[in-house]
Formats: sequence, C-alpha cells, structure tokens
Amino acid sequence: MILVSAKVGPFRSMNTVQTVAIDPAVTVFVGMNEAGKTVLLKALQKSSDALGEDSFEPVEDYPRKDLSAYLKTHKTEPAAVTELTYALEDDEVEKINTKVGTALKPGHQVTVTSKYDNSIVIGLAVDEQPLVKAFTKSLSTDAAAALSSCKKLRVIPTLLAEVSLTDSDSAALAALNARITASKWDNVAQWETWAEISNRRPKFLYFSDYDLLPGKMNLADLATRVEQAKSDPKHLKPSHRAVLALLRMADVPITDLTTPSGYEELKAKIEAVSIRLTDQVMEFWKQNEDLEVEVDIKADPSDEGPFNNGANLYLRIKNRRHRGVSTPFDQRSRGFIWFFSFLVWFDSVQHQLDPSGKSASKRLILLLDEPGLALHALAQADFLRYIDRLANDHQVLYTTHSPFMVHSDRLHQVRVVEDQLKVGTVISEHLSGADPRTIFPLQAALGWTVAQNLFISERNLLVEGPSELIYLQAISGLLEADGGGGLRDDVTIVPTGGLDKLATFVSLLGANGLKLAVLHDFSGSPDQKLESLVRDKLLAAKSLFNVAQFRDPEKSSEKRQPSDIEDLFSVSLYLKHFNATFATQLGGTVIAESDLPAGDRIVYRLEQYIKSKGLTIRPSGGFNHYAVAAHFAGSPPKSIDAATKGRFKALFAAINAAY
Repeated sequence: MILVSAKVGPFRSMNTVQTVAIDPAVTVFVGMNEAGKTVLLKALQKSSDALGEDSFEPVEDYPRKDLSAYLKTHKTEPAAVTELTYALEDDEVEKINTKVGTALKPGHQVTVTSKYDNSIVIGLAVDEQPLVKAFTKSLSTDAAAALSSCKKLRVIPTLLAEVSLTDSDSAALAALNARITASKWDNVAQWETWAEISNRRPKFLYFSDYDLLPGKMNLADLATRVEQAKSDPKHLKPSHRAVLALLRMADVPITDLTTPSGYEELKAKIEAVSIRLTDQVMEFWKQNEDLEVEVDIKADPSDEGPFNNGANLYLRIKNRRHRGVSTPFDQRSRGFIWFFSFLVWFDSVQHQLDPSGKSASKRLILLLDEPGLALHALAQADFLRYIDRLANDHQVLYTTHSPFMVHSDRLHQVRVVEDQLKVGTVISEHLSGADPRTIFPLQAALGWTVAQNLFISERNLLVEGPSELIYLQAISGLLEADGGGGLRDDVTIVPTGGLDKLATFVSLLGANGLKLAVLHDFSGSPDQKLESLVRDKLLAAKSLFNVAQFRDPEKSSEKRQPSDIEDLFSVSLYLKHFNATFATQLGGTVIAESDLPAGDRIVYRLEQYIKSKGLTIRPSGGFNHYAVAAHFAGSPPKSIDAATKGRFKALFAAINAAY
C-alpha cells in the first residue's frame, strides 16, 4: 500500500484541515522554523506509530484556542484528526481479486480516518456484484433464478430459504454462511478485502535529533528504567531507547546488563554491530572516511551518579586520520552521530516489526525531522543519495529548510509549510503566492543548480557584466560569419557582476579544476586583487587580460589608456548604436564625435555630454550601457570597420590561446 494523500487537522498549530498530496517515493516539507513541519510529521506518526508508543491526546494535540469547547464533546463525538488515503499496489489488487473474488482496479484506494479517541474508521468501496455472480454460477438452475436480482452476499441465505436446494447448492451455501458469520461488516467482500490489506498498511517511523545515541550510559540504571517503564513508559527517555535499540541489534538481553561476568561477551557483540553499522555509514559518509565507532564497557566509581554505580557503556569515535585519537560519541560531528544513530534505530524497529526480516520493509513510512541539518553542504548532497536508497523500499517524508536538501529537478516532491496569521499551519504544493521567506531554500537550490549548469564548460571566460557578454558573443558571431577569428566554441562567457567580484569567482571556480581566463576593464593601473591571484598561482598570468591591451597593443602596461569594452569599438560605430538606442530621449539630436568632450573613454565622454546638455536619458543620470549592447546584438551592423575588427580579433586570439 502506498500513501497518496493525508488530511490533517485540527491538530496543534493546524487550526483547519490541511490536505497534503504524498509522493510515491519522497515528499519534502520546506518551511521556516516554527511553521509546523514537525507538527505534520507527529500527526502522521500518531496515526499509526510503528513502535506503538505514541497516540493522540486531546489535551496535548487539539488546538488550544478551541480545546475547552472540544473537550465537552470529546467522549461522545471524538473529532477526526487525520484521514490517510492509500492506493493498493498491483500485486495486492491481484491477490485480493483472486482470493476474495472482487474486481478491483489497479490503484484501488482505501481511507483510514483516525479520531482523537484513537479509534479508526475505514473507507473502502468494494462492489459485491462479482462475488454474487460467481456464487450464482455455482448453483443449480432454480437456486440461481432466485438470485437474479441479488446484489449483496448477506441476503443470499434469505433468498434461498424457500428454494429446494441440491446437495451441491447446500454445500455452497454453507461455505457462504461461514464467510458471512466471519464478516464484521455488512459488506462481506469489503470486510474480507480489509482483512487482506489491514496488516499491510504501512506504519510510521518518526526520527529526530532527540533520538541520538549518547556517549555513555550506566547499564544498571538502564536495567532499572526498563523495569520501571513496564508501569510508566516515561522512565525511558529517547537516549535510553536509542541504547536499547543498539543492544537489541546486538542480541543482548536486558538481564545481561547487570551480570558482570557477561560484560566481555556483551562488548564483543556490540562491537560487531558497531563495525557493521560504521561500514554502512561510510558508504555515504564521504567527509572523513577514517572514522570508526568504538565500544567499551567499564566501571568508574569516581564519576557522578548514576555513572558511579557499576559498569557503563561507552561509545567513542576513533579518527584514524589523527593516529587513532578517540573522543566521546556525543562530542563529534553531529552529522555522523545522526547518521549512525538513525541506522541503529531503523534496524531495531524493522527487527521488532518482523524478526525474520522478510516482510517489514514495505510496512514503514519514514518520517525524518530535519535530517542532515548538521551536515556540510556536500555531505547533505551525499545524504540525499541515502534518502533515495531508502525510497527504494520505503516512502520517505522529511522536513528541511536547507537548499542543499532539495533536489531542484524534483520540485514536484516539495510541499511548502507556512504559519499564517489567524489560520495556523498551512501546507501547499503550489509555490506561487508563498511567503518569499518560506520558498527561499527552493530559490537557493535553483540558484545552485543554475550556477552549476552555467559552469559546465571546462573553459570559462570571466567578465564584469552582461554588456561584455553581449558584445563578445555578437562580435564573435560577426567575425565567424565573415571568415573567422571569433571566440572558440567551447568557451563559456560568465558575467560576474563587477570587478570586485572577479577575484571571488576565480577563487571559487578555480578550486573546481575549471580552466579560467579573465577580461576586465582597465582603470589605468593593475587591479591588486587580480594580480594577487596570479602571484598565488590561482590564475595563470597568461589568462589575465584587460581591455586596454587590445586598444593600445603597442604601448606598455604603464602607458595604456583607461579603457572599457566599449572602447574597442570605433567611436563612430558606438555612437551609431547609442543614437539609435536613445533616439526618443535625444529628441532628434544625433550626437557626433566632434560634439563630445575630450577624454579616453567613450562612456565617460557621453555621460559628460549628457550632463552638460541637461539631457535626461534615465532618471538617475547617465545612460544604461546594457541598453546599447542589447541594441547592438538585436540590430548588428552588416560590416565592421577594420580598426574595430582588428581589436576584437586580437582579443579573441589571445583568449583562445590562453586555454
């Protein structure tokens, strides 16, 4: 059975019923802190707790603002809190149709409604007509005729009461009466169908940071708590249950905890389990593959209570990278602890459900609350692979607010969770209209993917802004159409957002092994940040270019003019596109080079001219450089003057040779 949707509420911060579509494999709940993500997972867990330890409590779970009014009717009319809809898998449908005689279609659905008194109501539509027809075919002619208008199995004995039955008819009727007697519902086929699938309904396993294994635990205290928990489960905290799960995996009975002579055997068993689990963790834990879990059992009379009473179980993490130095389990990487503790807990629960290990896997839906929260971004990506592994056998529902815990190509799996004023927790699969703060992790995930896709080229040319990108692409295309000399096809031009960001991009992208070249505007002196990258060997000297090199190729670097990408164009060519771009704002004026003040840079000369004439090209002053570039790309000239062509050819030749 696959969970396909859940209606939840009213429950805690959910003041109204929320309907949540559940993905067949993985469902991700994204939202800010305190939005209600954990509330949803807890509601699902209490509907069918795999451990049988949690259930609905009105005082604890019903929304407080309406609690007093609800308690007056709770005993007589307990409210529904969850309605879970499951779809039958193909093998289940086939088995039921064969055994019961139904004609269920693939994906047939059943709903289970849980109420605050922890009773459930089953919603299951099953047509008995196929069963009636099959039964009728086995009867004699007279008996079959009596059932010509029958639609329900339960009325058949009454309809045949006055009919003379053959021995075969009587035998068939006796078998039917046995089925009717066994059925607890009016619809016999419905009951028999539920009987077939009720044990296959998945249970929920909830796991959070509270269930982590501790660094040490006193065994005598643990044994005492286990006895006390038989009358009051509150004596066992999550840390105690986590250790019990580890002992259960090691096949260590509670009675062995207080037997000193058994400590060596106990230690050996737990070590064996720890080694196996560490190996499983390391399949996905790539941050430090030199870690291993150590187990020790010893007494320490000098410790504080209860650790001074008999033997303690110690869990430690050894780091072979640092000559085998070990530290207490709960003082090391939170991510590794979470991973290891989850494997212990998960394995233990599966064993409780099915000691044979043959059929438990499909009967769990995993609810992971903020998994991987303490992991490095790349480790979170590794953990997503582990979740995909789990999803092969289990549906996985998890909460997060980390962009690295979301597959940006699987946004159909994402549900946004918000806490809305006067409404409470609201869950939706529609991203539009959501609070920007809520969907920020999704935007960040998309941004990360866009960044990765942008830098897929082995060779990248970093430039300051989009204008450079447009001019270089447009001129390269014109040169190639005119016989060649453009930028090589395997170079990706990457605008970085300004000169001050170029150094950062070089540092980050160079670390990924990409081949980089940099082209930047020239202010009149070398940029110190970029020069330091060359000195630190993060960027090859031959890969650092400035525009002035190609405007004044014969001059030394100290004597070159300050230059922008626009200065590689002849002044007349640039003015032609400037005048066309801003024809409306210029009011019919056509600016010629002779109109401009003297200077080195065409952009600065134009801005001075605009200011001196009192023109308003844009409200903030000056003009939009990008607009001219866009016009140039949209209406490229049929031919380029020789000077402009020569500068860009020299630029492209130098960049091509740098890779």
